Amino acid sequence: MPVKSSASFRLTALPVVVVAQLLAAAVLTLTLVWVLHFRGGVSWSWRRSSTPQLVYTAHPLFMVIGLVICTGEAIMAYRIMLGSREVKKAVHLLLHLVALAFAAVGLYAAFKFHHDLRAPDIRSLHAWLGITTAALYAFQWLVGFVYFVFPGAVMTMRADYAPWHILLGIVIFLMAICTAETGLARFILPFHGYPSEAFVVNFTGLAILMFGVAVVVAAILPSRY
Repeated sequence: MPVKSSASFRLTALPVVVVAQLLAAAVLTLTLVWVLHFRGGVSWSWRRSSTPQLVYTAHPLFMVIGLVICTGEAIMAYRIMLGSREVKKAVHLLLHLVALAFAAVGLYAAFKFHHDLRAPDIRSLHAWLGITTAALYAFQWLVGFVYFVFPGAVMTMRADYAPWHILLGIVIFLMAICTAETGLARFILPFHGYPSEAFVVNFTGLAILMFGVAVVVAAILPSRY
């Protein structure tokens, strides 16, 4: 019986990227179903609707779109995009900037909700993780811009920092995944009788976790043989 070459068992990033895109679509769909159907949408002025939760609902929506989906797509940009390395770098940088913008809106929604209800801020593990992740994310983007985009950066400095940039980026992304999971867990706790909303939230958490794993695997696998 012939023995297959070990090269035939090698996996490239392409199939994992495809799986990651399907999972990203699932995460976005489940989040929108949860927010729009079960939570009644979002609002920046809850006094008009007497439902303060509509302000807070904007928080998970924008944070998931920003720090989970956009960040994952930014990490995989070098695997997805065609063209020169400069084009891939520009898309990578832009997606991270979009992620930061979504995260800023999401954080604003949380702080506004607490301020309107005169509730204390940053008391839970979820809040601690979220603030730390957002701060590191902004720091990573700024340092990456200085090293890889700013014209005055020396090539040797870029080469020395590149492995740390990749490592820190993956760590921050995993922190964002953990933050999302702890945030979803906070919504599950008040449920009684395990209604259908709890199933949607749980499946959203599973989809986010699998998306995070797929993104990391796609990032470390070679793009081709």
